[in-house]
Amino acid sequence: MEDTSSRQTRDRILHTAAELFGQQGYSGVSMRRIADACEMKAGSLYYHFGSKDEILSEVLNLGISKVMAAVSQALDELPDTATAPEKLRAALAGHLRALLEYSVFTSANVRIFGQVPEVVRQANLDARRAYETLWDELLAGFHAGGALRADVDPRSLRLMVIGALNATLEWFDPARGDVDGLAARYADVLSHGVFRREGE
Repeated sequence: MEDTSSRQTRDRILHTAAELFGQQGYSGVSMRRIADACEMKAGSLYYHFGSKDEILSEVLNLGISKVMAAVSQALDELPDTATAPEKLRAALAGHLRALLEYSVFTSANVRIFGQVPEVVRQANLDARRAYETLWDELLAGFHAGGALRADVDPRSLRLMVIGALNATLEWFDPARGDVDGLAARYADVLSHGVFRREGE
């Protein structure tokens, strides 16, 4: 079993590496650079991780798992009587809160996934597909229950929603803004649209 000190060192390495990957991209980060930023020798770094790609794989998985856990919890805490708009708002808020709370990991995930080697991408696929499935099932439930228009493609909607949420990393400051308020505004637009109805 891993002792507390070793776990803390691993966590520090992952946090530092995530910051570097988010700032400098995949090619700009080396094991030596991670070790230097952690103020440790490269040999000590290799004691915990076998390669840069091993570190990166864990960073990417953490970025996804934190968000998925937050969205799952937000939905689980709703009463059985929750409406589709209420569920959507909860899911949006859960995603945004985790995205911004764990931004060092989520930023790395969002910003460099397209740069990583195929082997790392494949290692992250299970986590990504699990989160996509969570949204697909949520939206399919809206569709089956009649809350979603019949001509709306759930997959396209999921891609649009997650893309818009992830983009908040570039402009939203949680220290100055209200995450739940932003989620409510997004949910309102998605639930009611942006154009005025004829006669309004």
